[in-house]
Amino acid sequence: MTPSASAASESAMAATAEVTRRFFLVRHGETDWNVAGRLQGRRDVPLNPLGRIQAGRVGRVLHQLAGPPELLTFVSSPLVRATETMRILRTSLDLPAHDFATDIRFAEISFGQWEGQTWPELRRRDFEAVRQRDRDPWSFVPPGGENYVDLSRRILAAIARLAGDVVIVTHGGVIRAALHVLAGMPPEEAAGLPVRQGAVYVVSGGRFAVAG
Repeated sequence: MTPSASAASESAMAATAEVTRRFFLVRHGETDWNVAGRLQGRRDVPLNPLGRIQAGRVGRVLHQLAGPPELLTFVSSPLVRATETMRILRTSLDLPAHDFATDIRFAEISFGQWEGQTWPELRRRDFEAVRQRDRDPWSFVPPGGENYVDLSRRILAAIARLAGDVVIVTHGGVIRAALHVLAGMPPEEAAGLPVRQGAVYVVSGGRFAVAG
């Protein structure tokens, strides 16, 4: 299936959700690996001090956007940088810090053997593979990792099990895949989308906006 056909198929499946339903997508706060430009993937890296500030800021943004927080469903990636972000933002909403679900399907895209390295390091050590990824970042599979096609499928399956308006604390790659699945963003656009920390990506009715 071509990327455009895949986008149409996945967007049609996601459209079965009610158009008034809202998804509040939050990328975890900053980590020291973010600062260093290291690929985190499934590595468990904690927030740094700025990341904790960003998490509190997201809680304040959600308070303005989402209405009564007790009416929302909260789910997080199980990786520590995401769960720590969730606990902080829930505290800022006057909710019990630990009262939320986790789902491994919202964990970051796996970079396999590339995790822990920077792009300059990878271009020196694995130049040809990185060049292949540059040509098709959506479909390329890093050694021992996964691609955005696989990620989109697991995100779609995870979202299908959620009800009501949902706050999802997750990762940059997952938000790219979710915008493809839920808002029909073309793969070539989604793959290169910068995803901000300290912001909320609000998706509803096949459209999205960024707040914060």
